[in-house]
Amino acid sequence: MTAPFSRLSDDDLATCVHCGLCLDACPTFRVTGLETESPRGRIYLMTQWKRGTLEFDEEQVKHIDLCLGCRTCEGVCPSGVPYGRIIEAGRADVEDQRRPSIKRAASRAALRQLVGHRGRLRAAGDATRLAQKLRLTSVSRSGRMLPKLAPRFQPPASNVAPAIGPRKHRVAFLVGCVMPILYPQSHDAAVRLLQLAGCEVWFPPDEQCCGALFAHNGDLEGAGRLRETNSRIYDAGQFDALVVDSAGCGAHLKDFYPALKNRVKDLSEWLAEAGLPEPKRDVKMRVTYQDACHLAHAQRIKKQPRDLIRAIPGVDWVEMRHADICCGAAGLYSTLEPDMSNRILQEKLDDLAATRADVVAVANPGCQMQLEAGLRKRGSAMKVLHVSELLARAY
Repeated sequence: MTAPFSRLSDDDLATCVHCGLCLDACPTFRVTGLETESPRGRIYLMTQWKRGTLEFDEEQVKHIDLCLGCRTCEGVCPSGVPYGRIIEAGRADVEDQRRPSIKRAASRAALRQLVGHRGRLRAAGDATRLAQKLRLTSVSRSGRMLPKLAPRFQPPASNVAPAIGPRKHRVAFLVGCVMPILYPQSHDAAVRLLQLAGCEVWFPPDEQCCGALFAHNGDLEGAGRLRETNSRIYDAGQFDALVVDSAGCGAHLKDFYPALKNRVKDLSEWLAEAGLPEPKRDVKMRVTYQDACHLAHAQRIKKQPRDLIRAIPGVDWVEMRHADICCGAAGLYSTLEPDMSNRILQEKLDDLAATRADVVAVANPGCQMQLEAGLRKRGSAMKVLHVSELLARAY
């Protein structure tokens, strides 16, 4: 077993001066009002465990579990506390110390044995799509948050999609793990936009899950193995940027893949740089936007998606209250901590309803699935579209 709390960095922990400016930004503190459900409260717990001045307590671990890992606190922290790195290291250390749990063992097994194996995940997606088509009730109950699955995203046989018009750039595109199964239409739209922006799009063969879900849930070893595999694949390619249309994956790649340096780009970030041609048609919709936590707070990208949406002719733009507060999805969080996830979601749905929008645009599959399920349960007609799908409607 790893030495107790050896992954947590003393230097990282020491950056927190416990000023409390993070409190109102933290979704779990906003809901509970408890100090232990705030970033500084969790940092205090982890610091004392690492120093050995507080006995490790299974009850106190619940406060670490209830952290969404949304990193909203990073956006308001004057001291630059690397909270994302702290909570991932802390969770990895906690997993070494805590009692086994069937739920957490099952989630780790699902990640390592399913999500980490592209072929197995595709087979599971195909089986789920067939079950949905046949309306099997058992799958309907267990997969109540799943969208209706379309045929999964398939890169071209050549692994290259040519630019439309003169080629200006060659980009790699992260196909990823769950995105091509849950939201293939988002990938289709993203690739089309990249082609319109003059990009030749390369799909790295044998690419695996980037490891974001592993790291967020304390499995840094699993994430590291995936990084080793993917890094060899990326090193063999020639590209100007690795474009990602899933905010959580993009943040993880920027943080966890140092060899890629500054070449990882969110789709909106890259399109804002590369430029799109003039739109071909109006999109007459009232549109709002939900910030993906790992785009707004981890990658500090807020302006680009808004500018791209507002540039669509015909769009009636409305800004949502608390757009950059987490919706409660947070990877596996809505499965592992459903009660807190739902409490956070309800506040988000209230804010969405107040906009009276036709569409809420998102930049992450977890947000899309969470908001779709919540709006559907409320009987709302509001649609949830990935930014790429919304932009593609203008072409």
